[in-house]
Amino acid sequence: MSEYLLAALMVPALLVLVFLGFPVALSLMVVAFAFALPIFHELAGLQLYNFIDKVASTYVLVAIPLFVFMGAVLERSSIAERVFAAMRLWLEDLPGGLALATIAMSAIFAAGTGIVGAVEVMIGMMAIPAMRKAGYSNALVAGTVCAGGSLGTIIPPSIVVVIYASYANLSIGDLFAGILVPGLLMVVFFMIYIAAAGRRRNRTEAAPTPRVSTGEKLRVTAVAMLPAVALIAIVLGSIFTGMAAVTEAAALGCAGALLLALLYRRLSVRLVLEALTATTQLTAMILLIVVAGSMFASVFIVHQGGELVAALIAGLGLGDIGIIIIFLAIVFVLGAILDWVSVLTICLPIFIPILRETAIDPIWFAVMVIVVVQTSYLTPPMAPSIFYLRAIAPKDITFMQMYRGVLPFVVAQLVVLAILLAFPQLLSWTSG
Repeated sequence: MSEYLLAALMVPALLVLVFLGFPVALSLMVVAFAFALPIFHELAGLQLYNFIDKVASTYVLVAIPLFVFMGAVLERSSIAERVFAAMRLWLEDLPGGLALATIAMSAIFAAGTGIVGAVEVMIGMMAIPAMRKAGYSNALVAGTVCAGGSLGTIIPPSIVVVIYASYANLSIGDLFAGILVPGLLMVVFFMIYIAAAGRRRNRTEAAPTPRVSTGEKLRVTAVAMLPAVALIAIVLGSIFTGMAAVTEAAALGCAGALLLALLYRRLSVRLVLEALTATTQLTAMILLIVVAGSMFASVFIVHQGGELVAALIAGLGLGDIGIIIIFLAIVFVLGAILDWVSVLTICLPIFIPILRETAIDPIWFAVMVIVVVQTSYLTPPMAPSIFYLRAIAPKDITFMQMYRGVLPFVVAQLVVLAILLAFPQLLSWTSG
């Protein structure tokens, strides 16, 4: 096993730097460079520099800034507030109605942005005050907002899917289609739990909500919600039907978002500049980690890291299901420590060659990995969703209440994962 020594040391070295507080991208680059020196010597820097050009020339990644810009425009053009108002009209009188409206709006804007943190912050700033005023417990408020934000991972056009497909050489359209079923299941299970929790709580509104006629509800829905839903349907429909490539559909989404901002009289130079700034910052962060992760994974493979993992798997004597469970467990554990971009860029170059030697459907496996990534986003103690929420939540919502609030939603996600593992035929329509 001495030939695998350097590969075996790379992951612990990375985790040490991360726990010391160094940025993930910098940690990946430092470890990659340090372990490249024994092989490439003075050419180590040049070898790793080539990955910048490789990532920059990956055409499919162009979709990332386009989807981010689309979401940033939708976020800043008051469309979210309008959709939330429409959802409240229809759902507020149901048990847990405001929380149901929050999840429903999260699903819509997850499909409009594809960005996890942005959805949670945007939804939380509107939903938290409304739910607290209506007497919802802090735990249910926190869990609902965090779970709603996590839907940006599992509902297309998820940026997670774009990154995964680029690494695994899969069709983004097929993978978008693959996550539709688990995404819908997730929303349904979230809503079932919220409705059950809503029946148990005591409503403490200061005054009853004024009644609104059905005609007024339809008018508000037509004006506030249907344009956003139509835009999302056009973008995703163009991908699923093959009428447009993912990058073309993303560009169409950008144009549609600007058109909606114009129709709602919110389009301005300031809005566009703010959206461009947010797009530049987030895209740079994501792609820097992609570059760094590519460097790390490449050096790990050069040190026979892939053979090390394959030898360990072979030594365990596992079948295909056993391999899937081991790989998903690795993703889950790393997801509790690292951000999702780092997890994918580290794991996929190692997993994919091993998976190709099995009969495992790559789309099926990819969908389960994405569900696990979403679950690790909510899972204590390092749940990124908690830290996003802490930035916008009132101080009297404690970390313990947040942790307690997300746990039922984590259970719902694990149920979806178990269903996918037991019934892979749920995704068979994607190959039709």
